Amino acid sequence: MKTIGQQQYTVTELTRHIKQMLESGFPSVVVVGEISNLKRHTSGHIYFTLKDDTAQLSAVLWRSRVPFLHTAPQDGMKVVVTGRISVYEVRGTYQIDVASLKPLGAGELQLAFERLKEKLAAEGLFAAERKKPLPEYPARIGLVTSRTGAVLHDMLNVFRRRFPALTVVLAAVRVQGAGAAEEIARAIRDFNDYGGVEVIIIARGGGSLEDLWPFNEEVVARAIAASRIPLVSAVGHEVDFSIADFAADMRAPTPSAAAELVVRDRQAILEILRDFSYTMRRSLASRIDQQREHIHHLLKSHAFNRPIDLLHSHSQHIDELTRSLSVSAAHRYALAAANLKGVGQRLTALNPALALKRGYAIVRKHGRIVDAAARLHPHDDVMISFQDGDVPSTIV
Repeated sequence: MKTIGQQQYTVTELTRHIKQMLESGFPSVVVVGEISNLKRHTSGHIYFTLKDDTAQLSAVLWRSRVPFLHTAPQDGMKVVVTGRISVYEVRGTYQIDVASLKPLGAGELQLAFERLKEKLAAEGLFAAERKKPLPEYPARIGLVTSRTGAVLHDMLNVFRRRFPALTVVLAAVRVQGAGAAEEIARAIRDFNDYGGVEVIIIARGGGSLEDLWPFNEEVVARAIAASRIPLVSAVGHEVDFSIADFAADMRAPTPSAAAELVVRDRQAILEILRDFSYTMRRSLASRIDQQREHIHHLLKSHAFNRPIDLLHSHSQHIDELTRSLSVSAAHRYALAAANLKGVGQRLTALNPALALKRGYAIVRKHGRIVDAAARLHPHDDVMISFQDGDVPSTIV
């Protein structure tokens, strides 16, 4: 809509004109700011505000770009954002369409780490009384790690070397980047639902604080704390500490060390068994020596020197046992005969030939007894058994 002298616009026309100017004027920008008001929509898109001391800027991160992030955005995180300026015409607002996002520096990640650590510690998630003991001789181990990389290979080598009969159940997950934390937490919950393992190990090789960040996410810490199955955290190298380490029942300095902590060495177990066997043999030999000495004393006793009296006493005892045995045997025989008679009567009552004599018939289809009319269909070939023989028939 235009008028003579001064140009007029509809709201749509003006907004569209501003949109063209802004989007063509800022096709690519890099913005530094602090994330606030972060919202993850059910569609998978992420909306948040970038702010500094005096201004703020709306931002949108489309679902298709989320999997390529190395660090999941969080409120309070200072970040460097790359993208383009776009206009949301429905509301007449401008925003940055985020193409990439990364923390401003390791200091910001460390600050976020300390904040979450203090929060969860205050809730008691790291308390010693929550820690569960590891099973001494686990036969089935749940492993949460990446299917690719050296970690899985190294741990399997340790398992095979220390206890070849061990069963390892792998939950393959991403261990880096956006969405990895949710996969790790889901794998822990799945193992608890499955219930077929005795201990869980979550493992990842070394890396930067940004690379290890999924193991510093709150969703992972809470999944670990909620696990009913004992859990070992083996993330990074010995100098690397994660939130998962504090929440776990035990922390291992490396993935290979976790495998050695959880699984006892087969040779050590065999050595323990050999020690037990030696101790048992020595104990048995000592007992035999004691009994031999006891017999020696009996041979010298007064009672042993009067064998006739002892023989009469034992003979009388045998007579009593014989009478008791005869009575018990007769009683048991009567019970067995009564039970056998009852079983015979029940078997006779269940004899299908008796039912046939009473006018009943048995229908078989493909050699199997048909116990319901619904199992028969027109044109089915059946065999009908009567008392005096079988009659082949066809269902009409």
